[in-house]
Amino acid sequence: MAHDLKRKRPLHPLLPAKRVHRSPQKEDVSEHSGSERSDSPSRSSSPEPNRPQDSSHSHHAVRPPTGEELRNIKDATELYCSSSFKLQIDALLPRVTPKYQSASALESFLLALHKLLAAIPSHPPQHPLHAARSFADRAVAVPYVRPAPSEDTNWKVAFEPPAEIILAGSWATKTAVKAIDSIPHQVDVAVSMPSSLFQEKDYLNGRVFQKRAFYLAVIASAIANAKDLPCDQFYHSPSGDPRSGKEFDKLNVQICIEPFLADSPIPLQRLSPARSNVRTGSHDESSSEEPTPIYNTAFMLMTTPKAHLLSIHSLKQDVPGFGDALTLLRIWANQRGYGPGKRMCVRGFEKRGMWWASLLAMLVRGEEPRPGMVKASSKRKPLGKGLSSYQLFKASLDFLARHNFANDPVFVKSKDGHRFPPDAYSSHDATFVDSTSSVNLLAGVPLSSLDMLKNDAETTLAVLNQVNDPFDAVFLKDHRDAFSRFDIVLQLDMSSAEMRQPSAHLVADHGSVYNALMASMMSTLRRALGDRAKAVAVLHPTSAERPLTQALPVSPSVIHVGLILDPEHAFRLVDHGPSAEEQETAVAKAFRELWGEKAELRRFKDGRIVESVVWEVKNADERAHIPTLIAVHILKRHFGISSECIRTWQAEFDGLVKAPESIKSLYDARGGVSTGFKAALAAFDGLVKSIKALDEELPLSVLNASPICAALRHTEVFVPVAIPLKAREGLPPAASYLPTMDFVLEFEKSGRWPDDLQAIQKIKLAFFERLAASLAASVKGIHAAVAVQDSPNVRPIEDQAALDIITPDGWAFRAHIWHDREETLLSRVINDQPHVPKALRRHTETAHEVQAALAARSTYLRRFVHAPRHHRAVAALAHQLSAFSGTVRLTKRWFAAHWLLRAHVAEEAVELLCAHVFLRHGMPAGEGASVPGVPASKERGFAAVLAFLKDWDWTQGLSVALDYGEGEAAPAGAKVAGKLAAWALSTSFDPDGHAWTARGPSAVVARRVTALARASWDSLRALEAGEGTVKDLFRHPTAHYDAVIELDRTVAPRYYQNVDADTTVWAPRGKYANAPSRNDGGGGGPMPGFDPIAMYCDALTHAYDAAALVFYDAVGGDRVGIVWQPKLKAPLPFRALGGFSGKPVDKTEGKTKESQKALVVLNEQSCLIEMRRLGTGLVV
Repeated sequence: MAHDLKRKRPLHPLLPAKRVHRSPQKEDVSEHSGSERSDSPSRSSSPEPNRPQDSSHSHHAVRPPTGEELRNIKDATELYCSSSFKLQIDALLPRVTPKYQSASALESFLLALHKLLAAIPSHPPQHPLHAARSFADRAVAVPYVRPAPSEDTNWKVAFEPPAEIILAGSWATKTAVKAIDSIPHQVDVAVSMPSSLFQEKDYLNGRVFQKRAFYLAVIASAIANAKDLPCDQFYHSPSGDPRSGKEFDKLNVQICIEPFLADSPIPLQRLSPARSNVRTGSHDESSSEEPTPIYNTAFMLMTTPKAHLLSIHSLKQDVPGFGDALTLLRIWANQRGYGPGKRMCVRGFEKRGMWWASLLAMLVRGEEPRPGMVKASSKRKPLGKGLSSYQLFKASLDFLARHNFANDPVFVKSKDGHRFPPDAYSSHDATFVDSTSSVNLLAGVPLSSLDMLKNDAETTLAVLNQVNDPFDAVFLKDHRDAFSRFDIVLQLDMSSAEMRQPSAHLVADHGSVYNALMASMMSTLRRALGDRAKAVAVLHPTSAERPLTQALPVSPSVIHVGLILDPEHAFRLVDHGPSAEEQETAVAKAFRELWGEKAELRRFKDGRIVESVVWEVKNADERAHIPTLIAVHILKRHFGISSECIRTWQAEFDGLVKAPESIKSLYDARGGVSTGFKAALAAFDGLVKSIKALDEELPLSVLNASPICAALRHTEVFVPVAIPLKAREGLPPAASYLPTMDFVLEFEKSGRWPDDLQAIQKIKLAFFERLAASLAASVKGIHAAVAVQDSPNVRPIEDQAALDIITPDGWAFRAHIWHDREETLLSRVINDQPHVPKALRRHTETAHEVQAALAARSTYLRRFVHAPRHHRAVAALAHQLSAFSGTVRLTKRWFAAHWLLRAHVAEEAVELLCAHVFLRHGMPAGEGASVPGVPASKERGFAAVLAFLKDWDWTQGLSVALDYGEGEAAPAGAKVAGKLAAWALSTSFDPDGHAWTARGPSAVVARRVTALARASWDSLRALEAGEGTVKDLFRHPTAHYDAVIELDRTVAPRYYQNVDADTTVWAPRGKYANAPSRNDGGGGGPMPGFDPIAMYCDALTHAYDAAALVFYDAVGGDRVGIVWQPKLKAPLPFRALGGFSGKPVDKTEGKTKESQKALVVLNEQSCLIEMRRLGTGLVV
């Protein structure tokens, strides 16, 4: 049978390879022959041999489409929004369902199992402990639940052959779905326990579960001793509840033997969810205690296997689309962790197959009316039986996304009405009663897990409504990755956890101390976080199978808690409670009990005095930790989980975009330090006001000043820091970098500008000289100096001058002047006869002049046209989406750490990639609104960017829906063109998508980005398992470089920003901390933007453009990677001005001198020596 059911390893968990084990006598006839009869055109349109044909009749031989075919075509275009989406679904469905016709070996095994179970001899009544001892010799433990029977127990256990053995579950109804992670299919065998084994009072204190455990142990012992049934046997308790014990037989499928009660001798009213059937004290049976809804539901579940089997069979017969809709729903759920798997799963949904079927049943058949429902419209109307499978699937998602499980109970339509009054379910957190009106299928499912289910449904609906091809995202993509799914992830060590106020009643209701602890923890966390979190999900491993010698399940020691935040409320500083007048009320006592010492009475500005919880933070990064601080406080106060047993990764991610503490101390010791993006923006606004106040001293008035710097739009990797000029003296060179913030000055229109491009650049210099002198005279302590770009790539007609300004507080700015006529003059140089056909044009400019004009226009458009627009759009996005800024900073840090930022990937290109990840599901509808699936933390945003990069097909380009507020929406994906334009990031003002990618990355670098993203994603997954650190994602491998040049860290002004910076490099070596050292960098005065490492790498790139690719970390790097061009490693014909340093190929025997003398290869050693000479003083 193992061979009959086995399949080849699939390329994707839900798309197995073609089945290779099939029965030609059955399958080929049923599948291939049937398809030929229906699909082959030869049978329907071929003329008979003796019938004459004419051309006029042949035109009308095509049969018109039938009504059903027309409906299918309409559904494919309107309902599915894409014919390919429908075809993909049709192709998926047969691949995820088992081949029932090929399970002959399984049927033989089940027949043998049936024969064995029916022949097990009876066991006379005996004391439960005596019975357990008798099985100990057979290596079978009786899985008694707690509290275990004692010597004082006055009831007995016995065994009688099953009254009935039925095949139950999804295999019997042919609705089984291939599970994720290659988990075998499960076949449920329900074994009816004779009612003679039970008494009327067995509903008390778990007695029925003890007798059921003994019944299961007898079956396990019989199978273990059977020689004709070779299989492995295990006990299994879904969700760790020992009361739901089963026995597994592994035979490439899991045969689950589940004892049930077909005829219960216990009165129905005793099992109402409102009744208490556990006695935890010395009370008699009539004493009123708290209800035990979870316990009672576990009992009722033992009576429903046959009823559920008949219910699903009836649905499948009545509703044609039910089977496929259930398959789609189960696939969707499995991909999101709402089922068994080898990775962490959402708590509460294990062994909940009937819940998904009942959800569809409720939609099709409607709900049972409840007393007090006055308006008929208040009840959801049934959808009917004629909907397609996709319509039912989407309707299920719509219900999950809209329904309030906490306040709105659901009762599926039942033939016999309510068995228990609807009010009896009030003690349940959520209520969804099945069509038998016997069981609340959501009993024991935490509300926090249902919040998570609702959030996933909302996200999926957004994908279905927004994405052109949603098939992969909805059905194929694995959504169980915690870091890309949750805004905050906490890893908890539960080994020392215990409830602050233990409740024996709660433990008895949930079946174990661990389950009671988890239920209390999830409820308390959900209450404490309130509207800060949309969902609080506990992720834990699927309950493991255990050997027959182990009676009780083992609870996992490590779990994860995932938070999905509501950015509108998540980061508020104060939680308000009841007012001072309500101090003695139950609400006030509950508030103080929840928060403990954190709760205090506070008076607010409006005069109110209320109980409050205030979270003290110092900056924006710490404010993002408030939800984590709440969770840590609650876990420690109520469950004894200390902070050492809680691992979060936020602080590790924060450390990557913050300067080391020793640098902060060094700066703070000098005094007058200003820090933060808001401080930088305030300094910029002050400078602009000072410049505009000089209108009378300048030839032209300043109309506008547009920032074009990442630090002024909250996306710089490191938070801007300003140190007064005098305080900068004595800073170590490794921490002396002074970043500049660029902006563009626009003057009023004037016809006195020259029409010569080089003269325009000279006029700009004169403007800067006048502006510098005027600023120095009007603002005390300001420094202004004209800077001219000194680079071999700069042309005389290109914008090359700027004004460096250092404010008294230490902020450094760099001003550029925009003159709109430059573009017109450059276009004339490129093409001075635009209306003349190309063949008739007079070429007055040389090719060199045209190339220079093209380069100058590219710089002009990028700096003066695209950059201001890009800045405004990104700044607005950072203001609207709280996590966007941090995501961009982390992503830039990742690109820089892997030696790609600036040299190969522009910062603006990184911002566009992040914007796409945040905007792919649409923009928020308004203030305070949010879009499902949009990250609310920088950690989740960064993980989402990595997930996008590892799967992105960059050859197709990317359309970024970034709203510039000045034009139409971005066009469809742009085509990639050019050697250095591997990426095309199109926006509304850059349809070609090359404004920020024209200079890179190349195809080689683009493939490198994909490989690095996949490796980083693997490291991110390892973090979930507790392996490694966050810095592992940012440590760059150097094994693939041809050469690595080591640089002197002590002279690198940005070294303190290195991922693994060595603090001894800038540590003081003298007796006094503020004494200048021998490596002081303050002797030459401040140099804004001076980075010798970047200048050195630019020089290498210019000098060896044809021979090598140069890589380095632009944010604190101390090494340079060299990759030689592969084509230069093979012998090439020698030619003058070849663009690289070559050497003759070594002569080898067997070849003539003539064939050797003209071939050269790259002289790598000579290039490295020259690179070292160029870096004198920098290269170690």
